[in-house]
Amino acid sequence: MKLIRIALPVLALALASPALLLAQDGSAQDHPKDAAAPQHVEKAKWETPPKEFDEVQRQGFHDGVEAARDDFKNHHPQDAEKRDEFRKPSIAKKSRDGYLEGFRTGYDLAFYYLGKS
Repeated sequence: MKLIRIALPVLALALASPALLLAQDGSAQDHPKDAAAPQHVEKAKWETPPKEFDEVQRQGFHDGVEAARDDFKNHHPQDAEKRDEFRKPSIAKKSRDGYLEGFRTGYDLAFYYLGKS
């Protein structure tokens, strides 16, 4: 009698395991690979500013990436110098050169990678 109490649940689990595995595989195929990535997924490496950039250059880089996304999405030609953020950056004059360097780097890099996708 004790053997049946143990054997029956073990048998049920053994029979159910392949069905559970198949159900998991099928659900993964229901979602296309190009669906929006979850929020916890890391940004693409090209979206990360170079490590040698200082804080001002990193801000320019980030703004450049966002400007390129906007231009790409709206089918505007690639030209960082036409962006207001580039022509009139809201940054102190002493930091302007670093910001513009970061902006152009981020803009050009983003346009390159957005065009490849």
